[in-house]
Amino acid sequence: MTSELVYKVVLHPNEEGVAVRCPALPGCWSQGGDEAEALENIQDAIREYLAAIEARSDGGDVREVRIAV
Repeated sequence: MTSELVYKVVLHPNEEGVAVRCPALPGCWSQGGDEAEALENIQDAIREYLAAIEARSDGGDVREVRIAV
């Protein structure tokens, strides 16, 4: 079963393209040559970040919660 999570990201255009970060996940950054590439790359970075959290859960039970804003 897969679930869909939504994260806000912040784009930082620069002379090399676009850097992008996910404020909800400290240290989760990526970049791309343009906005579309940066957004695609941050999706991969978020997936890898979340997988690393689950792998380092120290035997704890990792859960997901939904919130409405």
